[in-house]
Amino acid sequence: MSDIPLDGPPPEREEPPTWTRAQAAGLQRTDDVIAPVFYPPSERIDPDLHIWDTWLLRNREGEIAEIDGWRVFFSLTASADLLPGKRHDVAMIRYFYSRDGRNWRTGGEVFDEANVFGSRRWAGSALYDDGQVYVYYTAAGDSAEDHLTYGQRIAVGAGGTVETDADGFGLAGPWEHSVLLEPDGDLYETEAQSRGPIYTFRDPWFFEDPATGETYLLFEGNTPTPKGSAACGGDAAQQEFNGSVGIARSPTGDPTDWELEPPLLDAVCVNQELERPHVVVRDGNYYLFVSSHSHTFAPALTGFDGLYGFVADSLRGEYRPLNDTGLVVTNPANAPFQSYSWLAFAHREELLISSFFNYFDYDRPSLDDVALLPETEQRRRFGGTLAPTLRLSVEGDRTRIRGKLDHGHLPAESEELPALSAFEGRGRAGNRERGDARGYGRYADRDDPDRDAKWASDGNGN
Repeated sequence: MSDIPLDGPPPEREEPPTWTRAQAAGLQRTDDVIAPVFYPPSERIDPDLHIWDTWLLRNREGEIAEIDGWRVFFSLTASADLLPGKRHDVAMIRYFYSRDGRNWRTGGEVFDEANVFGSRRWAGSALYDDGQVYVYYTAAGDSAEDHLTYGQRIAVGAGGTVETDADGFGLAGPWEHSVLLEPDGDLYETEAQSRGPIYTFRDPWFFEDPATGETYLLFEGNTPTPKGSAACGGDAAQQEFNGSVGIARSPTGDPTDWELEPPLLDAVCVNQELERPHVVVRDGNYYLFVSSHSHTFAPALTGFDGLYGFVADSLRGEYRPLNDTGLVVTNPANAPFQSYSWLAFAHREELLISSFFNYFDYDRPSLDDVALLPETEQRRRFGGTLAPTLRLSVEGDRTRIRGKLDHGHLPAESEELPALSAFEGRGRAGNRERGDARGYGRYADRDDPDRDAKWASDGNGN
């Protein structure tokens, strides 16, 4: 593995398509991209767990895998007894299964913690191929560490087996774990090279290109942007925001054999963190999606927690931002952090967008302020389950939110969707139920009747 110096000219490299500052400067909330206000579900999938980043078990063609009538999703999880802000420090992957994509059962932890890489696991993807399950994950930190570190490697647990009967679905090993990819310091920044507020080399996403049959892993990375380079007009502050969508190719088609290639997309000078990249192919177009936060945009740019998208005519095509700026889905202004970690998947003529239910009844401008709330409020306002699934229409490089499904409803393509309401059918899903930030319902089992009167008086601690 080669490192490049922290100062000096950048190495020669193939230039990928870029998300430019001029494009991102036009970001704004419009009716077509604003999700409706989400309210808590009557029941969470598992009241004992925080559930957040989620991905479906898919086959090589990218379709939801159904095994003897069961479909499966994987999530980052932690005990619901933990303060929500601490969950990333202990994240582990669990699986959940369902017959109908609505009523989900907890299957359990995926891996034996004694054999897995990293001190905790972050997001990835899952493949069902030839009767075996491959779970790709981010190995964060080191399993032997005595304090948290933030190195990131892309790993896989391969060889998972399934058992099914009329009553349930089981996932077991033996798993063969291996580290697949590490940053090379040339195409992708190492932790030692990083100067930005966040370091990323994570979120592997399996993708087989239907046009070529080639097999790829997409991931989130950072482009080496040394101090003193000409990038961003030499602006050192902007240079720290150097996110990219990375890619590796399998020369053999083997799901465990990968070689790094130049990024699919660069966001140098625009954004530091292009999370959970994934591609959906429809009508000959390749739609590349990422999630990002408002606080990861470069200075003088104003973005939102949202799903951002780009379109090209091939996997390695010239991506251009959807809706001119890239913004596809964002939360309403009075609930700016109600959901996050969006995942798009095809359903007939639409795309469906899943996410997790994040902080609700909360309209402050920064998630940092969550830590100022009493612990009871931090727990109450964190959803910790799947959010309502959004319905998205896509025509060329334009998208529009057209409606929503229930919390955690993840239908297979063979299943009919509910009819749109008359209001949804008018195509302004973002206008309905904008609500009042104080008007949220509450999780009954998280309510504290003895909450501090200051918090009970106005819901915001003011």
